This record gives sequence, C-alpha cells and structure tokens, in this order.
Amino acid sequence: MPKLSAVVITYNEAPNIDALIENLAFADEIVVIDSFSSDDTLQKLQNFKHIKTYQNTFKNFPNQKNFALSKATYDWVLFLDADERLTNELRDEILKEISKPNNPIVAYYGLFQYFFGKKPIKFSGFQSAKSFRLFKKSVCKYDESRPVHEHLIVKGKTEVLSNKILHYSFRSYDHYKEKMTQYAILKANKLHKQGKTANPLIKYIKIYYRFFNHYIMRLGILDGKVGYQISKLNAYEVKKRYDELKRLNKMSLSKK
Repeated sequence: MPKLSAVVITYNEAPNIDALIENLAFADEIVVIDSFSSDDTLQKLQNFKHIKTYQNTFKNFPNQKNFALSKATYDWVLFLDADERLTNELRDEILKEISKPNNPIVAYYGLFQYFFGKKPIKFSGFQSAKSFRLFKKSVCKYDESRPVHEHLIVKGKTEVLSNKILHYSFRSYDHYKEKMTQYAILKANKLHKQGKTANPLIKYIKIYYRFFNHYIMRLGILDGKVGYQISKLNAYEVKKRYDELKRLNKMSLSKK
C-alpha cells in the first residue's frame, strides 16, 4: 500500500491538537507547520514524539501550505485543517482509494459537514462546499497568487470523496468573527496592492448583497438563528475589508 503523509498548518489550535492527532494516527506520518502560536499549541505537539513539527512565519495560506508540502515525505498527502475530523468511513475510503492499482486520479475533493458550535449547518451556503484534501504532491501545488481562499493547481484527473469531513470550523460567534476579520485583512491587503480604492457606494451595496445572498439565496434562513448569525458575519467581513482598505490607502497617501 502506498504510504500517506497527513499534513496540517496551525496557529493557536491548542484546543484541537489532541483530537486532531488521534484522528490522524492511521497515517504513516503526521507533519505540522505552526505559525509561531502564542498559546499552548507547540507544547501540546511536542508531547507527541512521532510527529514532525516545524515553525514557519505565516505569509499567506498557499505559501504556508506549499512549505508544508515540502516537508512531507510521501507523495500521497492528506491535508486537513486543525478543526476538521475524519469519520471511520472516510478514513477507510481514503486508504482504499490510494491503494487502487494504476489509479488515474491524482487529487480528491473533500465534501464537508460544517458545525457552528455543536450545531450542524445544513444551508447558509455551506451545503455545496468542497475543497481538495487528498492528492499527490508531485503533481499538485497551491497557487500563491491567491492568498486568501487558496487554489490547488492539479495536473491530472480529479474525483470527489463520497464521505464527508466533519468541519468544526466555528466554535462560537466570536470565533467566527475572528476568522472573518482575518480573511478581511488578507483581502484588503491584496486589493491595496492592486491599487483599488474603497468606494463607499460599492462597499454598502456589497455589504447588503452579501447578507441577502447568504440569508435568502443560500437558504441561511432555514438554519434559524445560526443562519442569521452566519449571514451577518459574512456581511461584516465585507465591511471590515473595505474599512481596512481605506486605512491602508490613507497610510500610503500620508507617506507621499
């Protein structure tokens, strides 16, 4: 059977470490790239002697993930977020797929069951979410020109895994807001480098559209209170992005 490297990038993921490592114990190696966490992430990782742990300064997601791939020993890579978990069925499916002789598939999408706290999210735009999670690193690489929602460049055939990854992405309202703030700042920096300006009219049109899109068009209303909170925080991300872009533009003007 081909060997498998499980790879994770972390920053302040101490609450997830024990369950994460236990969930990935079936892999032939576990590689963790930590972005100099300020909590107990690194100390917890050091309790597991069989794990390869590296620290690397975070520039953006694709850059950090490509660095992680460079540290993986084996060609087949399972790339998980620290808050994602495999079911037993998905673990067995992964092992079955990579063991197929003359398998033409080089990358597999993962489907997700998202959670807000302990509540499963059935709608709110997450029902069709998928992302590459299992692939051969020899023919795959993250596109570093897309710093926020990373894109994997795949040279070969792809397929979708049938069993879903459990994604405990949002521990609470405040945790989700923190993530949206991080995404907003990354996007604002990209827009600033492209010479974009923070047009107030476009800002407010996009804020209201984002809420309407998640709450009505993507059926967030069917997720009840959680759907409303998700839609509200996605609208907040747009507001924060344009506020940050305005701040960056002002700083640039003051330096001239």
